[in-house]
Order: sequence, then C-alpha cells, then structure tokens
Amino acid sequence: MTPQPTPLPAPAQQPTLLIVDDDEDILSLLTLFFQRHGYAVRVAEDGAGMRAALAAGPVDLVILDIMLRGEDGFSLCRTLRAASRMPVIMLTAMADHTDRVVGLEIGADDYLTKPFDARELLARVKAVLRRTGEAAGQPVETRPCLSFAGWRLDVARRELRSEDGTLVLLSGGEFDLLLAFVEHPQRVLTRDQLLDLARGQSHAAYDRSIDVQVSRLRHKLEDDPKNPALIRTVRNGGYIFTPQVRRQ
Repeated sequence: MTPQPTPLPAPAQQPTLLIVDDDEDILSLLTLFFQRHGYAVRVAEDGAGMRAALAAGPVDLVILDIMLRGEDGFSLCRTLRAASRMPVIMLTAMADHTDRVVGLEIGADDYLTKPFDARELLARVKAVLRRTGEAAGQPVETRPCLSFAGWRLDVARRELRSEDGTLVLLSGGEFDLLLAFVEHPQRVLTRDQLLDLARGQSHAAYDRSIDVQVSRLRHKLEDDPKNPALIRTVRNGGYIFTPQVRRQ
C-alpha cells in the first residue's frame, strides 16, 4: 500500500486590521507594512468606508485617525464602542494632550501621534491584541473568575458582570487596568506600576492615561464616583484597590 502523505497543519488565521485614514499614502504604506508582518489589512477613508469594511467580515483591531473628512475619529470611536469591545488605536496629527484624554475617555485602547514610526505602531498593535485576546487563532488563557464587592470578573471571557448578572462593557484598557487592581488588592500601586501591569512595555514613560482610566472605572463600579470606596487615591502614592477578592 502506498503510504499517504501526512497532512500539513492548517495555517494560523491572520489577525485582520482595519485602517481608517483619509491619507492615501499612509493607507498604502501601512497596508504593505502590516501585510509583510503577517496581518490581513482592510482600509477605509471615512466613516461610510469603515462601516462597509466592518460589514464585510470580522476585524480584530481598528487603527483610526481622528482628523477625517466628514465624521471624525472621535465620533466613529464612540460608534464602535457602543456596539462592541473591538480594540481601537487612535492616530492624530496634533500633539495635544486634550485629544489623548478625549480618545481614552471614549474608549480607545491606545493613542499614537503622527508622525510615527511604523515599528512603534506594530508594537502597539501586538500589545493591544495580546491584552484583549481578540487576535484570531490566539488561545484563550485558562484563568479563574475573580469576585469582589458583588462584582464578577471573568478573566478568560474578559467580561465584568454586576451582582444581578448584568454585563458591563469595558474597553480593553479598562479591563486590563481593572485586572491589575483585582490581582493586587489592598496594595498601593503607583501609576508606573499600574502602567507596567496593565499595558506592559507599550506605554511612554510620561503617559498619564492611568488617571483617565481610573476615572472611567470609578464611574462604572462606584456608587459615588466622586467619593470612591473601591479604588482610592493615595496622595503621593498612586491608587489602592480596597475590596477583598475571591478566586472562583
């Protein structure tokens, strides 16, 4: 009998990126760059194009420029965040701290100012996909559910549910920060420690986005965000997560 050849394993599915930018040169350069690094790429020049690209099939991460013709990137990010937890990295030509804060407040997972090195954008894409677990073909990590103060954090599913089972939508950045707190309860953590725990090495040393993310978490978790009981500020120290945490 003629031996049958051993079937080759199916190739891993490529993560799919959607790049939304009205600069054709940037779209062309980033498309070639990411394709060389093993990503499938779709492009769009405006909101209508973004919606059409999303309707064409699953997307793992959106790279979204703020300054677009017609509907701007902030509005499109709000639309994305209202419908899903799809990771979003925002781009802007303005080195304005206000833009960074607004982008993070409406749910962006990361932020990069133009001009940028494509290799830095690649590193940030990899970091966000690794954190969110949304990359196609990426194995789901088997980790316990964590409960605190009536809340339940499902680490594998990346879901937060209230005591009555209601799902609370978190951006990737919010989830990672909350997980850092829950895994280090009743311990003062500086902003730099929280950045390292939540975002690895993808952040800049001057990044103060932790304060923005903490504010967003407080509005979702606390009965009185202005007088927080779960995530407390430690003067000249950072933050402390006060509840007892149980692993399930």
